[in-house]
Amino acid sequence: MPKLRKGTVQPKMTRASYYKASNDQTILKEVVPDRSLERDIRSAWETFVTTDMSAGLKAGHVRDDILASWKRSMDLGVDAGTLGSRMITDENEIVLRRERNAHLRTAASAAFKRLEPHLSDAKSILILADDQGVIIDAIGDESVLDEGRGIHLEIGGQWDEKVIGTNGIGTALKTGKPMYVHAAEHFVEGVQAWTCAGAPIRNPFDDSVIGVVDLSGPPDIFRRHNVALVLAAAREIEIALAEQQRQDRTQLLEAFLQSKYSQGDSSVLLLDRNGRILFRRGVDDKSFPASDKLLVGHKLLPDLEAFSEKDLPRLLPPDVQVQGLERLILDDAYRGAALFLKSSRPKVGPDSGIRRIQPRRNVSEDTIQIVGASPKMLEAMELAERAAKVNVSVLIQGETGVGKELFARLIHSHVGREDAPYVPVNCAAISGDLIGAELFGYVDGAFTGAVRGGRAGRFEQADGGLLCLDEIGDMPIELQPYLLRALEQRAIYRMGDNKRRPVDVRLVAMTNRDLRLEIDKGRFRRDLFYRIGVVTIEVPPLRERGSDILALIDHFSAHYASQIGRPQIAFSSEAIDRLMTYRWPGNVRELRNIVQRIYLVSSGPTVTIRDLPPELLDRPVALEPESLDSILNGNSSDLESIEAGAIRRTILAEKGNLTRVAAVLGISRPTLYRKMRQYQIDRA
Repeated sequence: MPKLRKGTVQPKMTRASYYKASNDQTILKEVVPDRSLERDIRSAWETFVTTDMSAGLKAGHVRDDILASWKRSMDLGVDAGTLGSRMITDENEIVLRRERNAHLRTAASAAFKRLEPHLSDAKSILILADDQGVIIDAIGDESVLDEGRGIHLEIGGQWDEKVIGTNGIGTALKTGKPMYVHAAEHFVEGVQAWTCAGAPIRNPFDDSVIGVVDLSGPPDIFRRHNVALVLAAAREIEIALAEQQRQDRTQLLEAFLQSKYSQGDSSVLLLDRNGRILFRRGVDDKSFPASDKLLVGHKLLPDLEAFSEKDLPRLLPPDVQVQGLERLILDDAYRGAALFLKSSRPKVGPDSGIRRIQPRRNVSEDTIQIVGASPKMLEAMELAERAAKVNVSVLIQGETGVGKELFARLIHSHVGREDAPYVPVNCAAISGDLIGAELFGYVDGAFTGAVRGGRAGRFEQADGGLLCLDEIGDMPIELQPYLLRALEQRAIYRMGDNKRRPVDVRLVAMTNRDLRLEIDKGRFRRDLFYRIGVVTIEVPPLRERGSDILALIDHFSAHYASQIGRPQIAFSSEAIDRLMTYRWPGNVRELRNIVQRIYLVSSGPTVTIRDLPPELLDRPVALEPESLDSILNGNSSDLESIEAGAIRRTILAEKGNLTRVAAVLGISRPTLYRKMRQYQIDRA
């Protein structure tokens, strides 16, 4: 037997078996390898740790991922003769570490609770580790939990590769992908009596690895599909994290909107209680050179309750200057804070709110301009550009006519390839029987009427570019699992075919529906909602964009004047007043159509109030506003007043608790906030 390098422990003569042979004849041979494979790997490990070389290892005896990890372990100076991992001895440090990862532990609690009954007699334990490989939770078979303490496979144990070498937790953290490490594949001899399978848990927003879920136990529990189990658990945790982030962001935004600080156009960051950025407004690369340090999801400050405002200069990056910090309260609970920033540049001109999108390659189209300088519009555009850089699925929400597809084109313009395809699909314009063939394609003879030779679907057409699914809320519920699978596997199967076709597609979904309400009604899958909405962009309605209306009037006026070949028409002050006070149910599309109509039917140099279409003139502006008592009692004849009255009555009945108000009205909280702003309803 080769002699181990200095500091290692002589291997025992009775080598640990891969696992005991199973009597279950239904298990495939490739799932349960024989003892000869265990001996080959053990022999390869002995050769590696005694010679510090991998050149002499026989091809195929050691998986590439394991060999790469062995090399890293050797380079890090990990002692192959170690009997177990290290343990954090300070109890306070363990408590603080678990508190810092409370969001991760909370997100994992449902999955762990669901799996715990199945582990009690399965000789297995399920482990949750943080982003440094420290175990913060562990459940399962009590005897295995007790045995794990001998190698510090317990809360407080450190399982990063630099501490203990190749293992399911540390190697999954290092590689960022699911990993099983079995018996002699572990770098440290003291752990080779175990088998483990780990899967990384990723932050739903920025895709960074924030932890690992791991299944461990004695060698005879080994099955390669253990990886599938922990991968499913990791995905369930990520979905719960996404929901946590949405709830935190919604509550923080509500607290901000209900505060006196929400008005104005200041550049602001909204931070949760842990100092993590959940929302930002008016923060761009030009005005803030340090904007890369101010990204959503970044932990900018420590626990907000642990310092005072005078400590900000030393806690913030040196090139970030602030005007002040205001803590935000909602429902008598501390939700976070608004951090107001000082711009390093003066405010720029009126053209600063315009994004220009160049025509697509080999496509005959004009340059697209997105016009808007209102805070909500600028925030939506900045969020779209940031989402394009990190290559995540994006959900664009907004009323009909707000210009959602312009945001999809804005994201596409930042893909990076000049010839990247842009493939739009309107899910509402295709019958439910055909939408599957439209998206995934089909082979020859897949169904009656199929084109001879088959046809590629929209996913394949969008390979290397962007697929835009408009009206995603109209996708049939029975087709949604196939869309989810295509997004998860990054591959599709044509109808009538079993050939897997990999695709590299960025997805942008758009809808004017409240998908959370659709989920509650059973018309949209919750898991698909979280998958397509990693980043959600709310495009504001025109009535909430203030002076953007004037900029859009000027933009469309210049466009149609040039198109028709006549001087640009001026608008009288009365006409402007009417346009500014109109509610614009059709949003930007309606405004564009009105300006076009004016250029087609008006011959004078100035647009007066008489030149405006009837819908802008027939408003009951001359009527006295209905009394509050009349509205509250439901006696109004105006539908909007009836809706506003219902909201006011419910707010009074629920004493201003907006969570209960939304539940009573049967609408989501974001919809309730939007309606309150629309009708100028104060929660008090």
